[in-house]
Amino acid sequence: MLDWLQGLMERFFGAKCVSLGLYGAPNAGKTTLANKISIDFVGEPMGKVSEVPHETRAVQKKEKVSMKVNGRKLSMNLLDMPGIATKVDYRDFLKYGIEKEDARTRAKEATRGIIEAIKWLENVDAALIVMDSTEDPYTQVNITILGNLEARNIPVILVANKTDLPGSNVKRIREAFPQYPVVHISAKNGHNVDELYKTIFDRVN
Repeated sequence: MLDWLQGLMERFFGAKCVSLGLYGAPNAGKTTLANKISIDFVGEPMGKVSEVPHETRAVQKKEKVSMKVNGRKLSMNLLDMPGIATKVDYRDFLKYGIEKEDARTRAKEATRGIIEAIKWLENVDAALIVMDSTEDPYTQVNITILGNLEARNIPVILVANKTDLPGSNVKRIREAFPQYPVVHISAKNGHNVDELYKTIFDRVN
């Protein structure tokens, strides 16, 4: 769309609504962060959180979230993506007490969710890549996600999550991906989330 026409539409019909996707490996804390954002600006959570991998197996959406920080406003569609993995093995779910048949079903749903999340790359305007800061960030999953986003010129913010846990190492993430802005947070207790919101405005708005 021509810039002048886009500007005219935004003037008369309201500001552009940005689609913000939360990507990352299973159990990195995407849904915990999505819930925090949704609670802060909408007053209700988005999805269920569990220690079992692939709890989120379909894209969860919260539309027209109005983010307000220091007098600035950003309208966005918040998209909590299923965790990206190179493979899904139903046997990984058995150790959580899930019955074999349910584990097989869960694995199939998780695989479909990964495919859906990748397809959604065509529809996101910006992305938060959520990483567990207690783990090695230089993984095939993170490299693949970032490569796909970079190929589409989609703005990226790396979120170094779980800084409340022993073994958190934000420096390791910064060194692995120095070309991207990194914000360290604890989505669970809300530590430094305000800084993330400011970074979203600076990077996306």
